[in-house]
Amino acid sequence: MVKAVKVALVILLSLFVGGQSFAQMVKNPTHWTFEAKKISAGKYQLIVHCKIDQVEKKDMQFHVFSQNPGGDGTSKPTEIKFAKNDKVTYEGKPTEKGKLIHFDTEVAGIINIYEDKVDFIQKATIKGNTKITGTYFYQTCNEHMCLPDPRRPVPFSIDITDAGGTADAADTKPDANTTATVASPDTVKNIAVAAAPPASNDKNATQSATTDTKNTTTPEKTTLLTLFLLAFVGGLAAVLTPCVYSMIPITVSFFTKRSKTRKEGIRNALYYALSIVIIFTVLGVAISLIFGATALNALSTNWIANLVFFFVFVIFGISFLGAFEITLPSSWTNATDSRAGVGSFSGIFFMALTLAIVSFSCTGPIIGPLLVEAGKGGIAGPALGMFGFSLGLSLPFALFAVFPGMLNKIASSGGWLNQIKVVLGFVELMFALKFLSNADLSQGWRLLDREIFIAFWVVLSILIGIYLLGKLKLSHDDETPKNIYGQEYVSIFKLFLAIGFFTFAVYLIPGMWGAPLNGVSAFVPPMGTFEPFGGGASVGGAPANSATSETKSEGGPVKYVADMKIYEPQVVRSLGLVTYFDYDEAVAASKKLKKPIMLDFTGINCVNCRKMESQVWSRPEVAKRLKENFVVASLYCDMNKIVLPKDQQYFSKDLNAQVETLGDKNADLQAAKFGSNSQPFYFYVDENGNKLAEKGYSYDPDEAKFIKHLDDVVANYKKTHP
Repeated sequence: MVKAVKVALVILLSLFVGGQSFAQMVKNPTHWTFEAKKISAGKYQLIVHCKIDQVEKKDMQFHVFSQNPGGDGTSKPTEIKFAKNDKVTYEGKPTEKGKLIHFDTEVAGIINIYEDKVDFIQKATIKGNTKITGTYFYQTCNEHMCLPDPRRPVPFSIDITDAGGTADAADTKPDANTTATVASPDTVKNIAVAAAPPASNDKNATQSATTDTKNTTTPEKTTLLTLFLLAFVGGLAAVLTPCVYSMIPITVSFFTKRSKTRKEGIRNALYYALSIVIIFTVLGVAISLIFGATALNALSTNWIANLVFFFVFVIFGISFLGAFEITLPSSWTNATDSRAGVGSFSGIFFMALTLAIVSFSCTGPIIGPLLVEAGKGGIAGPALGMFGFSLGLSLPFALFAVFPGMLNKIASSGGWLNQIKVVLGFVELMFALKFLSNADLSQGWRLLDREIFIAFWVVLSILIGIYLLGKLKLSHDDETPKNIYGQEYVSIFKLFLAIGFFTFAVYLIPGMWGAPLNGVSAFVPPMGTFEPFGGGASVGGAPANSATSETKSEGGPVKYVADMKIYEPQVVRSLGLVTYFDYDEAVAASKKLKKPIMLDFTGINCVNCRKMESQVWSRPEVAKRLKENFVVASLYCDMNKIVLPKDQQYFSKDLNAQVETLGDKNADLQAAKFGSNSQPFYFYVDENGNKLAEKGYSYDPDEAKFIKHLDDVVANYKKTHP
């Protein structure tokens, strides 16, 4: 029997009318239902359906995140968990079925989302009639705002009535907890419910909505194009490794000299290049079919998989540095080589397959990260990525076959190829650190904070530069070439390459003291892990009740600072802006400093909050006003790891839930006082809590508009505080 359960939350919709925005409460656009689908005797699919309301304006379309959201680790994954049951054996983890979109947020990187609907499917073997329980957790966002998550995992249940036998009494008894939690909030009193997000035929909405023309299909196409170009460059780089480069003159000469005519030689060489493309592209397609559209991306975001990638890349990197050689079994090479004749296309194909196997020790470290990145492209990603890689790899074979005279000008293989391999080894170690960082961020270990990560990259970049200048020698390096005077020298190409790596190291160094490093922001850990900013222990290691251990001091914020500083954005610190994390403390500061309060309702995982801070707050005129004219209180509505003391916990009619954490407290303040509950949203009050602007300010990266809004608030404050 299918049991449908509707879950709704009261949320905020930001509308922009006449240059101002106002808050309005609307229903959550997601609808969750649950189903048990019998496949065969004892075999079931437990399906969690999520349907998202559709709107005409693309920038207002809400989405939920994949179970593997990707990005920089700040996006909240959708979590589906099934409770243990003696009659049920779960097979693996829930899979996803829906149109996966790879969306470029510009701030958090490329994230994986669903905008229409998605099914989370758990395969299970069920022995008899029973009630299966579980929980789901998610967050809903669009390009302008993120709605509050359910604050805690939402319970659900599915009745199994066609598996045979009699359900246990405990199984058939209604779960009061579940029923109360998943009941539709539409029926709850004391909650203002408004219309759905505006359609494009609403004139006011059309005129005032943010003019963000980005749509969700263009980033995906751009991502696949970027993937292809990166793969193509990777293929060209693989050509310069000793395993492949040394094969070019031998293989092309073999075809041109053994063929009866030049035309036949060119044809055979082109067949050879085509075979390389076919082999690697088929490999990409096979990976897509075997592992599915999202499996590789799941690996790229899974912390255990990232640890595995880290160790694999370290091993490859050390191998490239010359410690040892990684090769596939010789029997594989012998089997393909024995069938490599030139008399037919099949023989040429096996020659190409032999090259692929022999060159694995050089191409493997390049193919590895390519496949991880390609996993973000769904089904097409691995196939397109491997096609681009093989195209770059095969291009020299085809080029020299058409113009065989160029073979005489090609540089002979030698020590320079080994130097390329060593440089790639250092680069492999740099990429390995990124995988370790992904796992570190996911688990909150704080092993590889931003400044430590950057320090590693600085050292590795400098070592590459020193190596290219010939000042660092490895055991398998050739003797440095000498000029006519018997002095060692460096080629112009290596000199400029060394300059590039030294410059990169110099660029990275300020990042150890807080510079944003926008050029590599997608690779280095987020600013919140910067130890000088973070101060004490991370939230993950914070005591359950950090508020009780606070002591007041003069001259600045105290409450929750030790726990919350890690999440403070870089732009706040670089501006020297003081932010409070507690409403009451901000009110006290307002009374003392005689300034209005800007309440910044924000979130740890709020992408648009970070965009407002980086695109608007950082502007000199905005920063000057915030610093000189306001007391800024950053109230994180998703900080649920800091638990309030028991005597400070209470039931909120506006949230229809118990307020137990700091995030609950801030969310309740936003809903009760301002009738909204999405972030980012800025409201303004004086020291007595009186509103200084009836309409708050939502996400709108218009600097001039925000400045006017701030000036109007200050002017209103001065009128009421002569």
